[in-house]
Amino acid sequence: MFIGTIFLNVIIPILILIMIGAVLQRKFSFNLRAISNLITYCLMPAAVFINLYETEIDVQVLLEIIGYLIVFSLLLIAVTILLGKLLKLDKGESAIFKNSISLINSGNYGIPVSQLLFQANPLGISIQIIVMVFQNILTYTYGLYNLISATKSGLEILKSLLKMPIIHAMLLGALLNWLHVPIPGPIYAPISHLSDAFLAIALILLGAQLAQIELQTIVNRTIILSSVGRLIIGPAVSLLLIFLFGIDGVVAQSLFIASSFPTSRNSSTLALEYDICPDLAAQTVLFSTILSAITVTFVVYLSTVLFV
Repeated sequence: MFIGTIFLNVIIPILILIMIGAVLQRKFSFNLRAISNLITYCLMPAAVFINLYETEIDVQVLLEIIGYLIVFSLLLIAVTILLGKLLKLDKGESAIFKNSISLINSGNYGIPVSQLLFQANPLGISIQIIVMVFQNILTYTYGLYNLISATKSGLEILKSLLKMPIIHAMLLGALLNWLHVPIPGPIYAPISHLSDAFLAIALILLGAQLAQIELQTIVNRTIILSSVGRLIIGPAVSLLLIFLFGIDGVVAQSLFIASSFPTSRNSSTLALEYDICPDLAAQTVLFSTILSAITVTFVVYLSTVLFV
């Protein structure tokens, strides 16, 4: 598959939906929190449930994926700590810098990309869902710790995680899959429709969010290095681990692609909520998302050369 074909068939559809979201937001000023709640509490859990319910994942493969994700995240965290010290960032900038590289937009960017890439192979989408759940856990533990370690207890963080609908959807979908429990048509159909709606609405929301970010100071040292860390160092570390772990096939392809997505919008949301360099966080999300049109295309192409 040529790079141009990947860009045309995978990245362009995503960019179009993001642009639609940005234009609509400029014109109508949507209540983004309401749309975000719709995705978080309805559409995303439905997509997670359907994909895990319909896909068979070998336990050995699952353990391999979890082991890879733990090592991958630890290595990225180590890299960000080292780079943060070398750059001599202040405490707030350092927290944003670490989160911008370690936390990946695996939800409303990663899953739509995987749905387009792995239409014929649900395993690829299911792996991305596992990555997304892991990233959410990392966000509300390590990411949150970076920002507010002095004000939030471990128990409060755990309670926040247990309230996340995608955790319940993941467990229920995996359990019903494992037990081979049939779901009646009148129940399955609306869940499936909600799942189908996730891709478009998630990308439109991402575009609407990006439309609100100011552009004036988007190019500075911290933002550029954060984006390089997220979009280049991240996939490089992933590729090294995939070879070291001996992972191949669709699993290797999916994990490699999952490492290439831009900075998580949650890193910006948390920074805004706790008022820790929110402008820097938001601009990093925007800059890395724009650059990802090029870098993700290249990573997808490389994954087809190396693992298919």
